[in-house]
Parts: sequence; C-alpha cells; structure tokens
Amino acid sequence: MWLTPICRFNHIFDKPLPQTLQRERQPSPYTFTHSPRSSSSPHAYLRALTSPKPAKPTPKMDPFEVRIRFSSLLAHLSASHTSLQKAAVFALKNREMDEDLHSCILEQLERNSMNSRANIMFFIDVLCEMATKEDAGGGVGYVRMMQRDIMRVVDAVCPEDGTGAANVRVVRKVLNALQQKTILLPETRSELEAVLKDRDVAASHPFTTTDEAGTPSQRDSRAPRNGSGRLEKRQIEQRIEEDRERHKRLRESIWAVPGEGDEELERMWEEASGIAEDDVVEALEGMEERRQVVGTC
Repeated sequence: MWLTPICRFNHIFDKPLPQTLQRERQPSPYTFTHSPRSSSSPHAYLRALTSPKPAKPTPKMDPFEVRIRFSSLLAHLSASHTSLQKAAVFALKNREMDEDLHSCILEQLERNSMNSRANIMFFIDVLCEMATKEDAGGGVGYVRMMQRDIMRVVDAVCPEDGTGAANVRVVRKVLNALQQKTILLPETRSELEAVLKDRDVAASHPFTTTDEAGTPSQRDSRAPRNGSGRLEKRQIEQRIEEDRERHKRLRESIWAVPGEGDEELERMWEEASGIAEDDVVEALEGMEERRQVVGTC
C-alpha cells in the first residue's frame, strides 16, 4: 500500500528508489516481430495470435506413385473438359518425369478400350495446347515426344485390324487441331491422312467383315483385337453420351473468333451465300416499298 505514493512522488524527492523496491525487468518468453506501427498498437498481441502461419511445403511424390496416379487419371478420362484438364495439369506439374509419363500415355492407348483411346486422344490435344502455353517452355518435352511418336499413337487408336474404325473421325479432328496449333507439320499431316484413308473402310468395321462370297458376316469373337472385343451395349451408350458432350462443347465455342484483325469479317464473308436472282428481285421490291412510304409522308 505504501509503494504507490513513493512511486508517484519520486520525482519530487529526487531520490532513487531503494534496491529492494526496484524490480528487475525480466525479458518476456514471448517475442513477437511487428512493424513499428503495429508494435505500438494495443492489439499487437491479438494480431500476433491471429496471424496466419507459413504454409508447410508439400512433400514430393514418389516417382512410382506419380506413374500410378497418372495411369489412373488416363484410365478414368471422360468427355468432360474438366477431367482432361486435370490430367494435363498433373502431367505439367510433374514435368521432370515427362518421359515416364509419356510412356504411360502410350501404354494406356495400347491397353484400354476403344472409348478410352478416344478420350486419351482428346487429352493429347489438351496437353499439347497447355504445354505450348507454359511459361519458359516447361512443357516442350511433351510436345517433342508427341511429334516423334504420333504415328505410334495413330496405330494404337486406329489399328490395322479395323477395331478402331469408329475412332478415325476422332483422330482426324485431333490431328487437324494439332496442325492449326503448328504442332504438326503439313507433310506429317498428309502422311497420317493417307494412313487413315486405308483404315476408314466399311469392310474393316469392328462388327462385320466380308466373306469369300461377298456377303457381310460377323467376325469371330475369338479373334485378337488389340485388347478390345465386341462392344457391349453399355459401351455403345457411353460412346453416344460422350460424343454428345463433345459436340455440345464444340457448339459453345464454335462462334468464338479472335478480336484481332479482320478474321470476323472474313468468316462472315465465307459463310454468306452468293447473290442470286431472287436476292436482286427482293432488293428491288424493298426499294420500291421505301419509295412509296417516303412519297406518302
């Protein structure tokens, strides 16, 4: 009780406090680092408690785990653009293993069913597009390896035995997209088109073939078919739904035209039909009607 007046009037007496009353300032065990402005604030302690902690770096996956997970992503691809982008982002994230992941793509093409091979073909288009847009050329390795093995990819999606005849249109669409993105050369595209022409034949349909008499007959179900037998009803329905989803997404973006240059004008000019005699008659009739309206006013 007597400590308070002594401390209050100590400047009057001008005498230091006794050593028994002087308390040594012990350093606080809790040290916080703030800016000069925040340290003078009364809420500095609360800020220190509520400040977010630095995020811990995520541990790198094992190469075997990366390969297994990427193979699973390829095996479960669908027609949705989200699943294709997810697999492409995973491949670019682990670009240091691009050779192993590229071999996974080839293995899945040769192992899975016809529908899965079509989905992987569209995935290749998305992967090459995202790889070319990657900063500092981080994904160029995928593009180069795909240019090197594009013939092997076409053989896996549309094999010579005719089991991939339904995928010929898919392969053509993807090859055209790769050529527009300057990933494939026109000479390479021409060579691949010659190969696809030989395999896009009605006689090589996976369900029927032609016997010696020239009449169509069913193939032997025991014949080897690149890992895929006769399509079941469920697979056919799945392919129809996937094609419908791709066509719907294509219609959403088919009207998009780059805003630079006169590309929109050139496109409208190409889509417009030529002027015929009916168009001239209709224009003359419209002009006469306008003259009559102006004359009555």
